[in-house]
Amino acid sequence: MEKARSVVVVLCFGILGLCNALESPQYTVVHSESDFEIRLYRDSTWMSAPVKDISFDKATKLGFHRLFQYIQGANLNFSRIAMTAPVLTSIVPGAGPLHSSAYFVRFYLPVKFQASPPLPLPELNLKPYAWDTHCIAVRKFSGFARDYNIVEEAEKLGISLSRSPWANSTSSASGYAYSIAQYNSPFRIIGRVNEVWVDINASELDGCKLSGVAAY
Repeated sequence: MEKARSVVVVLCFGILGLCNALESPQYTVVHSESDFEIRLYRDSTWMSAPVKDISFDKATKLGFHRLFQYIQGANLNFSRIAMTAPVLTSIVPGAGPLHSSAYFVRFYLPVKFQASPPLPLPELNLKPYAWDTHCIAVRKFSGFARDYNIVEEAEKLGISLSRSPWANSTSSASGYAYSIAQYNSPFRIIGRVNEVWVDINASELDGCKLSGVAAY
């Protein structure tokens, strides 16, 4: 098992040639395969923007626009909040218009604001989201995360899990099917990193191992 770490992601703005170290949520990799890994994420607080739309692309842009206003000072403390990674879009099937998906676009709050997040201005329709310690299956993919490829990547993760001790262990407790984590600025063209996240039912106290099943 890898040592728990506070992940620092380097976000490079390809056009401007600038790089900034960004805070990310803490996790431990408890199992790793060539095409997926199981992570144990620690308690954390995020700011969440609900969006109802047909398109993942459009929903992510709309939600992040509100979150960006928030971190630029549109909160009751007028606090400016540093950018973090990833930007997380969680998909809720069938909850949006025309029975399409609804989404939650989420921003991880820096350690400085974890205990007491600045309250957003009411018109932004944002809410703090408390994330308990839990286990997540993760698949990485490159390029831009778009409507045409996120379902395919999620299906690939599902196939990988079906061949592992975590088969049939995906969790419905979160209320969403899966999430897409994006780590890069839209200006970054080459070397982009995205991930599909799926919550799994496993014991956090036992390193995300399933009850009665030894992880291989």
